[in-house]
Amino acid sequence: MAMAAPRRQKPTRREVIHEELVGEWLGCAKPLNPNKNVSTAGDWVDAILRMQFFADSLDEEEVKKAWKEIAGDFIGANTEPLSAKEGNLILRVTQPAMRFHLEQMKPDLLRRIRERFGEDKIKSVRFTLG
Repeated sequence: MAMAAPRRQKPTRREVIHEELVGEWLGCAKPLNPNKNVSTAGDWVDAILRMQFFADSLDEEEVKKAWKEIAGDFIGANTEPLSAKEGNLILRVTQPAMRFHLEQMKPDLLRRIRERFGEDKIKSVRFTLG
């Protein structure tokens, strides 16, 4: 047989007077739960940093791992993702002719990248010889 919850006893006269005095001293009734809806400063800072710096960013290691699958074997062998910051993917290209070829393919590459990582993660692709 389950035990019944204890009945809430009526507050004593002393508790009633105490609550009234605290209410007068605070200028309002005592809050039911003073910790309700309270967050630490650290929680706010973490949330702001995530929103500002990491919400639109993409993990560069994830891009490097998936690059050959996205670009294909030939292009993947002749290019290397250097960085993916602020929506710009920078690729190192081994040959000027390959760079020209990739400039022609840029819309298709961008489409494949966006299909893989999402529409808003990569906004442009830039190529550098190296």
